[in-house]
Amino acid sequence: MDLRQLRYFVAVAAERNFNRAAERLHMAQPPLSRSIQQLEADIGAALIDRSARPLALTPMGQIFHDQALQILRRVDDMRAMMTAAIATETRRFTIGFVASTIYARLPGLIREFRAEMPDVELTLVESTTLDQIAALKEGRIDIGFGRIRFDDPAVRRTVLRREPLVAAVPLASALGRDGAPVSLAALAREKLILYPSAPRPSYADQVLSLFHDAGLTPDAVLEVRELQIAIGLVAAEEGVAVIPESVRRAHTDDVRYLDLAEPATSPIIMSHRVGDFSPEIVAFLRLTARKYADWGYPVPEALLAEPFR
Repeated sequence: MDLRQLRYFVAVAAERNFNRAAERLHMAQPPLSRSIQQLEADIGAALIDRSARPLALTPMGQIFHDQALQILRRVDDMRAMMTAAIATETRRFTIGFVASTIYARLPGLIREFRAEMPDVELTLVESTTLDQIAALKEGRIDIGFGRIRFDDPAVRRTVLRREPLVAAVPLASALGRDGAPVSLAALAREKLILYPSAPRPSYADQVLSLFHDAGLTPDAVLEVRELQIAIGLVAAEEGVAVIPESVRRAHTDDVRYLDLAEPATSPIIMSHRVGDFSPEIVAFLRLTARKYADWGYPVPEALLAEPFR
């Protein structure tokens, strides 16, 4: 006796006809009849009254039918339970990031994490710093990389480092042809391309504050959605932009990258939920400390605290 025979028997009992039961089971009728006969031989009693029209269960068949239903339901429950258990066992880790951080050592951290925790399903989500705070609190991401400071008691924030800012100018521009750093005053006389246009506050406000702190107001401002659009418009000679130094690695044609005469930085901020000491979080913070030391960056004290050491 096996589960297949039990399912065959229950189908015949439900349809009260071998042909209809065979159609329901997507099989031919003769093998179905032989399987039921073999089942009756194993039990040692007739289970189906074949003289009745339509077919009927014998008294022994009624008892067997009740037990077969219980067994099949229990098997289905067990299968569902195991499926859920397997799904729960799959460990997932989601990283949120603003576009510019993908140039700033984040790929190296991701590669290291994959190598250390190959059984963890890793997902990357591009989102603004503001969206990351909400996503962390709602459990949609586990860690975020942004550039804007937001205070929230539910989120732990660590400034990993302060990345230098540079100017991106069209290759045909007179700015920087001699290789000298460019001043904010010179940039303010050009059309300044800012990103992202929304939501605010954002990196765009950091750049505007940089000019305002120097007592400058750009002559013209163009706001765009994202970093790559800003770089593309610089290449099209539509204006200039102030960007994180790591974006130089993109090697965009028709764009010249210049140091600023007035040094400025933008923070790279890592955020995660307060009190989250999951194995994935602990592993990510530990490897971040290790890789920052390898790259020659100062390691933030927060990454050296227990339980991340």
